[in-house]
Amino acid sequence: MILEMGPILRGETNRIDFEYFLTPVPLDRITFESDAHVVGFVTDNAGYMRLCATASLAYSAECDRCLEPVKSEYVLQFERTVADEGTLTDEQLEDNIDEYVVIENARLDIDEQLTEALLLEFPRKILCSEDCEGLCPKCGKILKYGPCSCPTKEIDPRLAVLAQLLDKDEE
Repeated sequence: MILEMGPILRGETNRIDFEYFLTPVPLDRITFESDAHVVGFVTDNAGYMRLCATASLAYSAECDRCLEPVKSEYVLQFERTVADEGTLTDEQLEDNIDEYVVIENARLDIDEQLTEALLLEFPRKILCSEDCEGLCPKCGKILKYGPCSCPTKEIDPRLAVLAQLLDKDEE
């Protein structure tokens, strides 16, 4: 979205509200139900401009532990300081690239930084619940529905020969 910043720069208003939909970048193993709904505003307080936005993104995926389907919504809070073109040096911008958005020709384009923030902050591990126990490594049963009947005590395969000797002694 490109915001016309002329009214703020001319002092006609101290706030610009916006609302739009942003198409997210596709991610492996995740299906986005719709575009991200972005709502926000830019304010000017005596020359200090601030961009605040909230992006909501509905998605579906498989739980990384038990492979059950997960449907959820990710919400990103996005805030940046707005600087007019030419007010910051290239060095200042490079050192603080994650803190500023720059107005160019009285226009503010927020899509690139918002898309980048969605990609970087989107959860890397999708879980159906925080305490998901996953699958049994032997039988594959989903453990959140209850324990399986697999033995919990494992004999180290390197010591299995010794266990056989113990079994012979007991006979």
